[in-house]
Amino acid sequence: MRHRRKTVKLQRKTAHRDALLRNLACSLIDHRRIKTTLAKAKALRPFAEKLVTLGKRDSLHSRRRAISLLGSNELAQRSVKALFEEIAPAHADRQGGYCRITKLGQRRSDSAPMAFIEWVDAYAPASAEEETEEAAAS
Repeated sequence: MRHRRKTVKLQRKTAHRDALLRNLACSLIDHRRIKTTLAKAKALRPFAEKLVTLGKRDSLHSRRRAISLLGSNELAQRSVKALFEEIAPAHADRQGGYCRITKLGQRRSDSAPMAFIEWVDAYAPASAEEETEEAAAS
C-alpha cells in the first residue's frame, strides 16, 4: 500500500531526482519560465512553491534552508539571492499557488506531453518596464 506517499519518482533514483528538481528550480528562478515535460513540471511545482514560502519569511534560517535545498554551487547562490530579492516580494500578498503550468501538446520526437511552468506574478526587470513605458508614451 502506498498510503501518504506522494513522491513522483520520474523513473529516477533518489539522488538523480533531487538533482533534477534542484536544477529545474534554479532554471525557473533564473528564467521565470521554462519548458519541460508535464510530469517534471508537476513534480517541480510543490518544490518551487515551498521555496517561495521560504523566501517570503526572509530570515537567515530561511536563506540557509533554501541553500540546503538548492545546493551550494554558484548557480544556486545566485538563484537564492534572486528568490529572496525579486520573486518572493512579488508574491508577498499571495497565499499560495505561485506557479502556473500551461500544457503545450506533445513533443514531436517522442510524443511526450510538454508544458510551460512559470511564476503567476511574473517579475519583469526594471529595464523591460522602462522600455514598455517609453513605447506607450510615444
